[in-house]
Amino acid sequence: MSHPNIDELLAKISGSLTAHEAQSRFSHIWKTDKPLQCRGVCFPKTAQDVSTIMKWCHKNQQEVVVHGGLTNLVGGTQTQADQLVVSLEKMNGVDAVDPQNRTLTAEAGAILENVLEAAENQKLFLPLSFGARGSAQVGGIISTNAGGLRVFRYGMTRNWVLGLEVVLPDGTIIENLKTLRKDNSGIDLKQLFIGAEGILGIVTKAVFRLIEKPQTRHSAILTTNDYSKLLQTFHYFDQTLGARLTGFELLWKNTFHTMTAEDTHYQSPLQTVENYVVFIEVLGKESSRDVQDLQDACAHGFDQNWIADASFFDTAAAQDECWKIREDVAALEAHAPHNQHFDISIPIDQIGTIINQIIKKLQSLEGVLGVYPFGHVADGNMHLIVGKQNDSPKLTQQINEIVYQPLTAVKGSISAEHGIGLDKKPYLHLSRTQDEIHVMKGLKQLFDPKNILNPGRIIN
Repeated sequence: MSHPNIDELLAKISGSLTAHEAQSRFSHIWKTDKPLQCRGVCFPKTAQDVSTIMKWCHKNQQEVVVHGGLTNLVGGTQTQADQLVVSLEKMNGVDAVDPQNRTLTAEAGAILENVLEAAENQKLFLPLSFGARGSAQVGGIISTNAGGLRVFRYGMTRNWVLGLEVVLPDGTIIENLKTLRKDNSGIDLKQLFIGAEGILGIVTKAVFRLIEKPQTRHSAILTTNDYSKLLQTFHYFDQTLGARLTGFELLWKNTFHTMTAEDTHYQSPLQTVENYVVFIEVLGKESSRDVQDLQDACAHGFDQNWIADASFFDTAAAQDECWKIREDVAALEAHAPHNQHFDISIPIDQIGTIINQIIKKLQSLEGVLGVYPFGHVADGNMHLIVGKQNDSPKLTQQINEIVYQPLTAVKGSISAEHGIGLDKKPYLHLSRTQDEIHVMKGLKQLFDPKNILNPGRIIN
């Protein structure tokens, strides 16, 4: 393919970087030592800027890769030397919080933590919560339909998006920033872009729905030796605490021990650590009642021999420290060289059996140094970080096959919340039928017949 003069486009967008200047940047926050390879980087400030970029690229058949917070874990922000990068970091405004309609409007480059703070300043709440909230951006969160720690209670990102502004691959701006909860006037087009990983259009602005901010928060850590007891505990807590139970997270014993080892910042609050360690979050409005109900639920768990030990946290500082043990995956990565990350979905009643089988097979594979499982057990989403001796394609493939092979039989998924990107594309057929993949290809052909926007992601 002959390449047009990219300088013509870079001159149109203030602050753009040339290919040489772009080498001061990178394609992922964990790969800052690898200079960004691309034809240039554009920093649009408005949807009109994005439209200008895409019209030029569409006319000249220039491939584009969109960058946001660079926290993607499936190769979604990898670039090649002949591709243009469009970074949305300058479009970072939180435009409006509407307390009456309980909505918030934010640009695609807004950091999630800033969005959450803007809502809380108005005593409102957007219940998206995950470890990368200090760097993840709105556009990427929507484009991957991000999940996190509270999905079983509040749902995925999709549940909280009321309206979108999107720029199509040909530069057309689709603007539907309504604040309506109900709108059945034709096909709900925004749903096509949520979770599509930017292959159909570039999200530039969004309207989120909000709810009243909970007035209290309490947390606990408990441990049990048997997965069936863990499920009994979850079901009882869900029945007795109801909607106040907003977090039920799981670490395997070895993962917990690694997180609380002497070379980390964290200490175990438990006297006894069994096979499974569970993190509980309760959000409510009457502190004394919430604490009592949480303690009563744990007491019932002890009486039933479901729980071996528990620890409670009431102050904000203590709870933040508690949840870092669950969220600070960097501590695990320090023990897992050449790490591979996995993000799979399994029916919750089969998680214990399947994950333990996967662990056993991985531990017996030559080249694997460590396996650290954890995740969102209440919604069936499990993560694994696998440390290995090297990054050889053969070892990487062997590990992938061990993790993904059991999923088809139980109607699981190779990607619960991280997306497909480039890295999981060879395994998409394990989660989607050929007819489903054919429809995805048809949508890509309809929206982007020249295949210039985030090419190669999800499908060929």
